[in-house]
Amino acid sequence: MTTNRLEAFSDGVMAIIITIMVLGLSVPSDGHFTALKPIVPKILSYILSFIYVGIYWNNHHHLFQAIEKVNGKILWANLGLLFMLTLVPFSTAWMGENHFAQDTVALYGINLMLSAAVYAIVVKIALKNEGVNSTIGKAIKQPKKEYLSIFLYIAGIAISYFLPLVSVIIYYLVALLWLIPDTRIEKELSSK
Repeated sequence: MTTNRLEAFSDGVMAIIITIMVLGLSVPSDGHFTALKPIVPKILSYILSFIYVGIYWNNHHHLFQAIEKVNGKILWANLGLLFMLTLVPFSTAWMGENHFAQDTVALYGINLMLSAAVYAIVVKIALKNEGVNSTIGKAIKQPKKEYLSIFLYIAGIAISYFLPLVSVIIYYLVALLWLIPDTRIEKELSSK
């Protein structure tokens, strides 16, 4: 089967995730900028999570542009990814509401790490389904960026118990690493 339904469903879920996150931001009753100060951690958490969901949406789009067909394993792996991403609003809200407390930052990092791990599984299953000579097979030969991200998430989780703000900075750095879409896939698609 083609990727159309999977892409449409995934796009819808990611749009809902972003909507849920923004609805979690409460509007101060005071009309002065100083009223925003207590919710700065929530705003920073929202911005980081919005960037992450945007990165997943973008890379998911590129990935499924390179995949010609899906099977049941890809569908289930993709549902696993969407499940992990649907937990982002919860971990975002908990972290922001509690001003980057240790456990909240650790859980946020775990959420990010598991999302990255499941995305890697989706890619691995797609590679197996499409073959090494396929567009995706030619594009993703060495997943260095993926492994570096998971390593940084693990480091961020460990550091969160000592320096939670450093962990948040690490999570922002991983987001910066992925801000530009996966050019490996774009290059392979444009060479066709």
